[in-house]
Amino acid sequence: MSADTRDLLIESTRELMWDRGYAAMSPRAILVASGVGQGSMYHHFSGKEQLAAAAIERNAEQMRAQVADDLAGPGTAVERIGRYLHREREVLKGCRFGKLAQDPDVDASDVLHGSVDEMFAWLQDALATVVREGQEAGELPAGLDAARIAATIAATLQGGYVLARAAQDGGAFHDAVDGLLDLLAASSGGA
Repeated sequence: MSADTRDLLIESTRELMWDRGYAAMSPRAILVASGVGQGSMYHHFSGKEQLAAAAIERNAEQMRAQVADDLAGPGTAVERIGRYLHREREVLKGCRFGKLAQDPDVDASDVLHGSVDEMFAWLQDALATVVREGQEAGELPAGLDAARIAATIAATLQGGYVLARAAQDGGAFHDAVDGLLDLLAASSGGA
């Protein structure tokens, strides 16, 4: 049961951070959402920051697996990037990591900020690898800076979430990522 309690706390924290952000998430809200008693929470975690760190790590594990799956497999570099960008998402809820990157309390925590920064660095590295593979295969121009293209892909995705939330329309997200894919496809014609 102890592992189940720990898991309930982590899962509840993941959802609350996504819905409210870290700063607006109280230990009391975690207890209510998880249905776990205060003693059990402090048995497993020293406090809110340690629990949030465990939730962020779980988010990172799941995101890495999803991204690796999206970027793997058959297809050109642009098709694989498209698979990643077109994966089913709850666009209007935003990105779990993008929200944390904008949270002032996460930014003030070396532990939490470091985990968020590490996830974005990993993502950009994974995307840059696909761009380089596309260059090596002759699908993308050799002159492109793979790291800058990866940063552009990540920024477009995050910006797409912001546009969709502002418009309360998931179509704004899809317009942003489809526009980026159009640009990548156009550049591949000149490879």
